[in-house]
Amino acid sequence: MLALLVLLSTVSWTVDKHICMGKVVDIAFFAHADTCGMDMGADKSLAFEKSCCDDETFTLQGQEDLKVSFFDLDLEQQVFLVSYAYAYLNAFQETDVTSVTYLGHPPPLLDKDYQVLYETFLI
Repeated sequence: MLALLVLLSTVSWTVDKHICMGKVVDIAFFAHADTCGMDMGADKSLAFEKSCCDDETFTLQGQEDLKVSFFDLDLEQQVFLVSYAYAYLNAFQETDVTSVTYLGHPPPLLDKDYQVLYETFLI
């Protein structure tokens, strides 16, 4: 989603519309719109009259400067990014911590055999 947003904000958009008699005939992105075929410029005697067709072009300039350097950030932002990256990378490391606290102590003595008493056996 973020890559699509960056692509749409950096590309320059050109929209070309061909309007004939007040109605939009064709819309084209990045190219010239097709005409309706009613070219009045071919007839020299009608050159002084206004044509019924009109072309409109709209251009939206994209963002040109996207290069952000790590060194353009101030010291606090650099410290935050480095510490965040360090904490994030160390969060997924496996740890082999096994603590056995009963090595010197025997298990408690049972005065009753509860499995036989309740007739619950593992199968």
